Amino acid sequence: MEERLSFRPGHEGFVAIWAYRGKDHTRHRHRELELNLTIRGTGRYLVGDRCYFMSRDVLLWLFPGQDHVLVDQSPGLEMWVLVFTPELVARTCATPETNVLNERLPPSPAGRFCVPAGREDAQRLHALFAELRALEGNAFLFNAGLSWALAQAWEVHCRSQAGAAATELHPAVERAVRMMREDQTELRLGALARKAGLSPSHLSRAFKQQTGVPLARFRNQCRVERFLALYGEGRRRGLLDTALDAGFGSYPQFHRVFKEVMGYAPAEHRRRAREAQE
Repeated sequence: MEERLSFRPGHEGFVAIWAYRGKDHTRHRHRELELNLTIRGTGRYLVGDRCYFMSRDVLLWLFPGQDHVLVDQSPGLEMWVLVFTPELVARTCATPETNVLNERLPPSPAGRFCVPAGREDAQRLHALFAELRALEGNAFLFNAGLSWALAQAWEVHCRSQAGAAATELHPAVERAVRMMREDQTELRLGALARKAGLSPSHLSRAFKQQTGVPLARFRNQCRVERFLALYGEGRRRGLLDTALDAGFGSYPQFHRVFKEVMGYAPAEHRRRAREAQE
């Protein structure tokens, strides 16, 4: 689902350190360009038909409109996350060498956009991002610094000699991912396996090997995503009816899975949704 990001008044993006706190990510996309730089730990990003392995000092670019979800996160995973508005990117990236950063999906830009930065380059970017974060609150200086950080990160990206390890998903795994994301009526393993063209056991093994996350866990993430999209602000639907429509078999199952994925109970989500309307 498309996420609406919010920024401080006058700011054309944001910079933050994201740390894994035991909560799964849900698939999302947004209109802004995003950059991740891993500080420590490991994880895997599912981006389109590819699975990228993230480890220390790896740079990953996520394009506007590009669905992505972070899975298989280690307990110590920390990353810099920078987001740039289309307007700032357009001003900063106006040359043939940088114009690719203005692209929006679809179609997917050609090339690989996940690379290991050298230790020296990564340390320089870490220091630059930390300095940039200290400028938040001063929109003029922050936006100027954000533009400089974008240019510097892209320069490091272009200097990298080798792309980070990217796994081209097996066609059956890719089909299963697509079905779980798009067709919520076909979430059972047997139905997924038949349509993907593998036996249930083979599909389960291949899915875990290539994505690092068990198929059942990813399927539950997709159900929660479906619930969030259907429930919206909670003004017209109840929790139970929405959970059943999202593919859950019972409220206890929904409650358990929702808390595992989101990190808080459904009732807390209802409360937050109501407070957001006030």
